Amino acid sequence: MICVDTLGATLSEMLLLREAIDMQRKGTDIETVAAWIEENRLKVCVWFVVDTFDHLHHGGRVSAATAAVGTMLNIKPMLHIDANGKLENTSKPRGRKRAMLTLLSKMEQGWNSDFSKTVTIVHADDSQGAEELKRLVAQKFPKAEIEIGDLGPVIGAHTGPGLLALIYWGNNR
Repeated sequence: MICVDTLGATLSEMLLLREAIDMQRKGTDIETVAAWIEENRLKVCVWFVVDTFDHLHHGGRVSAATAAVGTMLNIKPMLHIDANGKLENTSKPRGRKRAMLTLLSKMEQGWNSDFSKTVTIVHADDSQGAEELKRLVAQKFPKAEIEIGDLGPVIGAHTGPGLLALIYWGNNR
């Protein structure tokens, strides 16, 4: 058995896992698969927005004052998983539509469709928002092979309902 830190979580790990399974089915030995994962794990880009500050505040990520002001201003915190596997707050778009457009902008800056056309949209109890984001991604990136997944309850407890994430292979981790 070999343990590999993917420096990711939830459905972002699925992109690596699919490739690892494909390599294994083709007869690649476990050491080579593990080395491939370590070599390519930073190509999995994860950008997401949360709908409210409530869960960020309860988890100790933001103060009560920041949560109150952010809520009043309709700010949708944008975060991503950085090269060290840590969450990083990157911007504060106002409104749901602007948040989705900011996600698209991140994908435009870093998506590597030559590596893989797979794009995963993840949502936390917001299938309507996920479908809207899928429509926007398909419109801007017609070659994308888009799938939608539900965020699990463990990560969802930290982000709250309304999370939308865009996960793709790229260079702007």
